[in-house]
Amino acid sequence: MAKYCDIFWSFFKVGTFTIGGGYAMIPLMQRELVDKHHWLSEEEFLDQVALSQAMPGVFAVNMAAMTGFRLRQGGGSAAAILGNILMPVVFILLLALFFRTFRDNVFVERIFLGLRPCVVALIAAPVFTMARSAKVSWSNVWIPVVSALLIWLLGVSPILIVLAAALGGFLYSKLNTKR
Repeated sequence: MAKYCDIFWSFFKVGTFTIGGGYAMIPLMQRELVDKHHWLSEEEFLDQVALSQAMPGVFAVNMAAMTGFRLRQGGGSAAAILGNILMPVVFILLLALFFRTFRDNVFVERIFLGLRPCVVALIAAPVFTMARSAKVSWSNVWIPVVSALLIWLLGVSPILIVLAAALGGFLYSKLNTKR
């Protein structure tokens, strides 16, 4: 059984060393929870990612809460959430204190511009890894591509995309069960 300090420390590392927030945390979470500690199987991890995305709130906190609860009930959730948010909250508070001093600094601006492609790569990498693990058919790759283009180029609300995807998934499952 996982100890509270192990749960806290695993999520502390994830929260501390991830630049880019929730989805950029997926590879580190997978390494900690599945590969290193074996607290979750690959399939359970993918299920928790899907549930965390569907639940209201911050993705990383949802993942921490569900994993902690699975491991040690309420105390495990508290340890995981605290570990996950502690350093980002401290960092944001420090950044807010000093931001006015550095906001017009060219070097700081360049650092943030340089981090953007890294964050995109950190988010894109787990998408392909999870797609492989979930045995996603590559014939369905057009769905997220079209969704992203509709949002980006035509300004379609992501809420409409999600509702259309839910309706499409429902209809698809109904048609498949009849066959």
